[in-house]
Amino acid sequence: MDRAKALKLGDGRDAETQMGPLINARRLEEIDGIVQEAVKAGATLACGGRRPAAFNEGHFYEPTVLTGVGDDMRVFAKENFGPIAAITSFADEDEVLTRANASTMGLSAYAFTRSPDRARRTVATLKSGMVGINSFALAASEAPFGGTNFSGMGREGGSEGIADYLDTKLAQIVF
Repeated sequence: MDRAKALKLGDGRDAETQMGPLINARRLEEIDGIVQEAVKAGATLACGGRRPAAFNEGHFYEPTVLTGVGDDMRVFAKENFGPIAAITSFADEDEVLTRANASTMGLSAYAFTRSPDRARRTVATLKSGMVGINSFALAASEAPFGGTNFSGMGREGGSEGIADYLDTKLAQIVF
């Protein structure tokens, strides 16, 4: 929570800024609705959860941490594309991977571990277009970008991104 509270909000062109605004007023209202809905359903607001007082203009929303989040809450089950960390507890690795894979979404997934073996199992098991282990940095122009399930089909970027624009043909000629 302290790390979320310490993030510097501001103009994305400023080198000191760590988090900029949301894309538009509609997204801002949607994010606020998702947070309020989670709290009403029993999640605990650990920090954030509102527009920052220091910003009178723009579509800024405080970095938000919710704990005690249930699998059926929209903040956990849908892609919210906002500054929300939804935290839940689990008993073991199998349980959390099963719960994560129960989602109809699958753009990206993240896990934090000190175990290389657990990292490999997690990447292999998660149904997601992209997986970050101990990192949130997944996007790069030379890497494929895309999800699974209702988070998209195909890939953008990287050599894989051109596949949608090609007509691949197999030919077998026998004389």
